[in-house]
Amino acid sequence: MKKRIQDFENVQNALKALGALGTYLSKSPVERSLLDLIYFRVSQMNGCAMCLDMHSKDLRAMGESEQRLYLMDAWRDAPFYSGRERAALAWAEALTRLDGMVPDATYDEAVVHFSEQELIDLTMGVITINGYNRFNLAFTTPETVGGYKPGQYGH
Repeated sequence: MKKRIQDFENVQNALKALGALGTYLSKSPVERSLLDLIYFRVSQMNGCAMCLDMHSKDLRAMGESEQRLYLMDAWRDAPFYSGRERAALAWAEALTRLDGMVPDATYDEAVVHFSEQELIDLTMGVITINGYNRFNLAFTTPETVGGYKPGQYGH
């Protein structure tokens, strides 16, 4: 893949809008580790190598096990995700796939585990990571993947 954006300053200016969402989410009652788990799963679904690199490193720095990361694609069948995590993963997948309205069953399970504010914030997290994924898939070149250090962007 060739370099698509020549002026990196334009990239940084555009990403400030998504950065504001990150600032909002940093104050969320939803635990950071769960948000990063969602960011990892959504990035996996979207095939965003840059975000997978970043969030796998951040999760590992927070103590996340490699086993859970390796089996994330099969979270429904793996026994080591909590009910709260499963509800968040189902919510994130439904919002990322957007096959119409989020199914009632997915919503009903989410409200068992999340307050209204947490569900709003979880939704904002899914919106944010989908935005970053799409931006990276449009403009990031493969040689920019792999150099992220945990916490590099203030997480």
